[in-house]
Amino acid sequence: MKPIVVTVADAFQTGYRYVRTAPEGEAFAPEFTPDLTPRVMLELGVFGGKYMTDCRGEFPSDWFARARLSPRGADKACNHFGVLAGQPLSEWARKGWLHPDDPRGWFQWYCRYHMGRRMEDDARQIKRWRAFARHAAQIRAHCEAGDPFCRPRQRQALLQWAYDSRQM
Repeated sequence: MKPIVVTVADAFQTGYRYVRTAPEGEAFAPEFTPDLTPRVMLELGVFGGKYMTDCRGEFPSDWFARARLSPRGADKACNHFGVLAGQPLSEWARKGWLHPDDPRGWFQWYCRYHMGRRMEDDARQIKRWRAFARHAAQIRAHCEAGDPFCRPRQRQALLQWAYDSRQM
């Protein structure tokens, strides 16, 4: 694949450049096997619909054709399970979870990784993703399969980490 240089211009980054060296949705690390693509996550409803409202130009337009977005602010009605789940970016920053190249956090990293960017932070982010699987184990241990009313915040959080929690 011929490398593609992407220049970002959104509310969080202006002039940031990165290179896509892998085909979209391919050549993932073997230990990274997300259930959901970024497009499907946006269609299902994640992050209160607020996450990707100002950076559509960086990603394929079909990701946004059916995305559940809320440009005015996070709205739990935009989320698949109808609840807000997660912490504000300020908390992520306080805990040292943000990388300077991805100031919006894990999902921004995943979107760019899915599009073909590879970088030194990949191993850390994949390790964080793998650690989040503990929430799926808790749902399986404490809920009837497919019961969306059992632990909806945990189910929503799993969706936001590309785990398909709808049928757990």
